[in-house]
Amino acid sequence: MQPNARVSATGIRDSDTLNSEVRRYLIVGPSWIGDMVMAQSLFITLKQQYPDCQIDVLAPAWSLPVLKRMPEVNGGISADVAHGEFSFFKRRELGRSLRQEKYTQAIVIPRSWKSALVPFFASIPLRTGYRGEMRYGLLNDIRTLNKKVLTQTVQRYVAHAYAGNATEPPPIPYPALRVDADNQQKLRQEFGLKSKRPVLAMMPGAEYGPAKQWPLSYYRELAQALVEKGWQVWLLGSEKDRVAGEQIATTDNIHNLCGRTQLVDTIDLLAMARSVVSNDSGLMHVAAAVGAEVNVIYGSSTPAYTPPLTNDDKKNIFYLGLECSPCFKRECPLGHTECLKGISCSDIFKKISEYDQD
Repeated sequence: MQPNARVSATGIRDSDTLNSEVRRYLIVGPSWIGDMVMAQSLFITLKQQYPDCQIDVLAPAWSLPVLKRMPEVNGGISADVAHGEFSFFKRRELGRSLRQEKYTQAIVIPRSWKSALVPFFASIPLRTGYRGEMRYGLLNDIRTLNKKVLTQTVQRYVAHAYAGNATEPPPIPYPALRVDADNQQKLRQEFGLKSKRPVLAMMPGAEYGPAKQWPLSYYRELAQALVEKGWQVWLLGSEKDRVAGEQIATTDNIHNLCGRTQLVDTIDLLAMARSVVSNDSGLMHVAAAVGAEVNVIYGSSTPAYTPPLTNDDKKNIFYLGLECSPCFKRECPLGHTECLKGISCSDIFKKISEYDQD
């Protein structure tokens, strides 16, 4: 793939549409936090190709503070529609309001028909995305997604930055979120996190479903063992994870912060952790993007599809690869979740202890 040889599916040459003083991209972003973090690899790639380009991201309102932590993003634009909501007229109105921005190219990451409406109504001359729900006309640079070539989610995102259909996986720059040191100190004071003990962050939640969630009893056992070894444990997640946190935080030096922080607060808290234990979740990708060592537990999913995007010395993968794995189901179709139960606390404890000695 040649990054400087863009040709759209309509035959429009790069110089016909993008030869302006500043390339202006509108990226239609994904709807989940982990996917949004992975999308930063696309933003970085565009900046590597065209350092002076401007990147705006159309995204759910909740993600706008996260986008501010990405140096490559010029601005975030709220989609103002709920996840799964069609809202044709809202999208048409928003698109028309964006015509004045004079974007030179749109990249539509989601593969739904409705996600391509805003760039179309914004009259953006080059509109790039994968063939999805019959988006002919809405997109004029339609790519064919070859899942055998682009095996990872992040590869599929980054490939949008290059011309034509991918014939090999593109290079992947790792996401890197900014950290707010002042907010870190504020959070320490607010939650009484002043101990000099090293920090282990745990994210026990699994928004996708129980087939991706390591048993809470295992989390509790691991947390208690590490506290005895001199660590403190911070439990992070949404309000939905508060009860799970309560089941784990049964002793001193285990702090249940689930549901008590904003997403940007979680970014700053994870940046203070020496090590992280997580299911395959959105917050796992956040932890990797702030440089924490991540210990990731895979059940119904696989590290071949959504690996933590960080250096090898910063990640430990726990995946059994059973005959039934990966099934990508929300609940175990066999009713036993042995792909998770078979990963022992001692295995993870040993890895964290080795890191502690470095």
